[in-house]
Amino acid sequence: MLADAKIADAGKILSRMCFEANADWVTVICCADINTAKGALDVAKEFNGDVQIELTGFWTWEQAQAWREAGIQQVVYHRSRDAQAAGVAWSEADISAIKRLSDMGFKVTVTGGLALEDLPLFAGIPVHVFIAGRSIRDAASPVEAARQFKRSIAQLWG
Repeated sequence: MLADAKIADAGKILSRMCFEANADWVTVICCADINTAKGALDVAKEFNGDVQIELTGFWTWEQAQAWREAGIQQVVYHRSRDAQAAGVAWSEADISAIKRLSDMGFKVTVTGGLALEDLPLFAGIPVHVFIAGRSIRDAASPVEAARQFKRSIAQLWG
């Protein structure tokens, strides 16, 4: 269970609240101070949980390196809902960034208006998790849409 709290400060306090409510993972927003991420990770370890850094908005490769050095293993590469609504598609820059994050040793979750036909764009990258919320929720048959995603993921990643 992911507590998508997007913690920006008080990492230990807020992550403890999430883990005490039975979360397995918690998100820390990328603009948070490195000590916020470290605090959340310390608490996550107490609960055998994990932290994902939510890459929404501006972040740097120097920050990404600092997250790895702090022991963070997961990131969420997020194409913003507003960007998607404005017609911004997944780009080569997105794919390159996701690959680079993976090459740095991160387990990468991909989200942000993900459609079934987008999955082949990520082939060859060991994506950890795909979040396809609206594509499944808004489908005529959400169950069938989820099955299609599972089939496509199995075909592309085995």
